[in-house]
Amino acid sequence: MRFRPTPLAAAALAVILATVPPQAAAKGATPSVDVRDLREWLTYIASDDLQGRSVFGTGIGLAASYIEDHLRQWGVKPAGDRGSYLQTVRVVSVKATSHSSVTVEVNGERRTFTDGEGVRFPRNVGAKQQRRLDRVEFLGYGLDVPAVAHEDYRGKDVGGAAVIWLGSAGPASIDQSRNRLLNNRNRYATEEKGAAAVIGAGPAPRAGRGRAENGGEQAGTAGQAGGTGRAGQNAQPDFTTTERLDHVLPPSVSGNDAFFEFLFSRAPVKYNELKRLADAKQPLPSFRLDGVTLTFDINNDYEPVRTQLAQNVVGIVEGTDPQLKSTFVAFGAHLDHIGYADGELTRTPEGVIRRGGAPGVVTPGSEEDRIWNGADDDGSGVVTLMAMAKAFATGPRPKRSILFVWHTGEERGRWGSLYFVDHPTVDLDRVVAQLNVDMVGRNRNDKATEANTVYVVGADRISTELDSILQSADAALPRPLKLDYEFNDPSDPESVYTRSDHYSYASRGIPIVFFTDGLHADYHANTDEVAKIEFDKMARIGDLIYATAWRLSNLDHAPVRDRKGPRMTR
Repeated sequence: MRFRPTPLAAAALAVILATVPPQAAAKGATPSVDVRDLREWLTYIASDDLQGRSVFGTGIGLAASYIEDHLRQWGVKPAGDRGSYLQTVRVVSVKATSHSSVTVEVNGERRTFTDGEGVRFPRNVGAKQQRRLDRVEFLGYGLDVPAVAHEDYRGKDVGGAAVIWLGSAGPASIDQSRNRLLNNRNRYATEEKGAAAVIGAGPAPRAGRGRAENGGEQAGTAGQAGGTGRAGQNAQPDFTTTERLDHVLPPSVSGNDAFFEFLFSRAPVKYNELKRLADAKQPLPSFRLDGVTLTFDINNDYEPVRTQLAQNVVGIVEGTDPQLKSTFVAFGAHLDHIGYADGELTRTPEGVIRRGGAPGVVTPGSEEDRIWNGADDDGSGVVTLMAMAKAFATGPRPKRSILFVWHTGEERGRWGSLYFVDHPTVDLDRVVAQLNVDMVGRNRNDKATEANTVYVVGADRISTELDSILQSADAALPRPLKLDYEFNDPSDPESVYTRSDHYSYASRGIPIVFFTDGLHADYHANTDEVAKIEFDKMARIGDLIYATAWRLSNLDHAPVRDRKGPRMTR
């Protein structure tokens, strides 16, 4: 017997269907993600024919063309350059000449330290600026690691202040497994704690926001395209970036003994004692440096010496609401991987075989396999985004528009996403959220107990409403997943929040969710292949991502950006 709804009931049903994903509208409805699609697409994306999808190689171009063909077939609108699906990403190698300095005034006594004489600035300091700060806070080691009860920032508001830290090796409670936390102290102070400037001890900080936060992972040298400019013939570049060089960046400096001796000359604890404690990895005090003023004169000359071209793939599914369709829910995944070994393979004393000159592991017994297929990293994210594009383009369309970006160069330091947020093909202020997908095809460490788990990062850091939407979407699925927030911890030793493309958007204040399955033994190994992918799990994660995006894209307002930070007690 067929139910014939009254006009009023039909209108009510239409409202309900517009605010819930199709698979939740009726029990047993066809899921938005088809395992057969995922398997077919990934079998090509992670095939040897694509040679590991290194940034400037042939294979990544084939992968981009493959995605383009499918987007065109599904009716996804091109949103790259000049009406195409491709956005050209300019990768610029730059020679920097520094004229930067910092002037320290202590109770009326003044000294100026120039770059290379007492202090060192990163090669990319951004645009010219002068910044004077009269609130200077010494924060011990400059670390927050609640897992080992070390929290230098606990109870302290450093917003707008200059932060000083000492002890390059960190305290005794911090072991070498937390190297990323030690290396990211300058970024943590300015980008997460709101400090206006930071001065630390030890080696000079890495260059600018475009530095490789993901550990400096580099693809192989095969397929490297030539560039414009002098190409390093007469000048060696100091850094390579896809970001604009006219951003005003918080000063980030390292100092030597002479600098710190003067800086702490009127402090309640003198530098020699602080250095002794730091060298011994003993606890350090925290205090305000009263009577101290810092003036930063930031002034670098930049000369591009080489320009290479890469490409993002960008498409849009237009929304249905006359007002909301000018706003976007964005999806992201990275198209590149680390290529193939074109040089010697070397064996470590532990018996692990590595590629010469580039990261990546060759498992013992497979020395002849020179291609890093990247099935999980990030072939799984690439094809999950394809499934999202197909679902939104060929199924019911939401009120907001959906933006898809397959980023290039994530393995090199988020090249494609950093370029996109600097040169967006849509109004970035109208992107209400970004959902990033990187490695969603396996179980963490291949444990069967992880079969129902997906790790989510960043969902509550900018908008707690976004996190609530994610959790409600998961709860409404026929088979909800376990949402694990372990990597959302600010003291996460892997610093996952800062390491993939979502962070480029989060740095612009856009709420994000990062979906990942965690690491496993085949991470950046030549054994990350299609045969090891858990397609059923990938499809379930895809359904969760789709359900989250559906709710976001039908929400009558942008998720509130309350910026409460990660809520670790749930």
